[in-house]
Amino acid sequence: MHLTLHADYSLRVLLYLAARPGRLVSTQEVSEAYGISKNHLVRVVQTLGRHGFIEVRPGRTGGITLAREPSEISLGEVFRVAEPDFHLVECFERDKNTCPIAPACGLKGVLYEAREAFLAVLGKYTVADVVKRSRRDLADLFLPVSAERGP
Repeated sequence: MHLTLHADYSLRVLLYLAARPGRLVSTQEVSEAYGISKNHLVRVVQTLGRHGFIEVRPGRTGGITLAREPSEISLGEVFRVAEPDFHLVECFERDKNTCPIAPACGLKGVLYEAREAFLAVLGKYTVADVVKRSRRDLADLFLPVSAERGP
């Protein structure tokens, strides 16, 4: 199993914002903190904003911030919107399925059950739970590159 970058980055953005409660953060800042593409991050931010996880304030002085408390953001809910086509195998997509044994195969049901169990575990946790489980203060790990180098 492998998450798409969209789902991965969605979770990362939420953790970054949760480590900075109440602070308006630029997409550029998040991009630099993780060393990821700003162009890809913009699409992630649009998804998170459209689904009410973050507030997006456009413009030169704009930025992003959490729209809900971290304890109100379910990882399962985030994952379901960030990874809408979570098809583990071809036969999960009826329109694209070319597998000749699909009508009689017992594997599809097992994989479906496994996927639902995965999502159920994510659904038990919130962004706040993940932040609390961190071994260090997350905010300390996101220092800008220039600040890390020192004088």
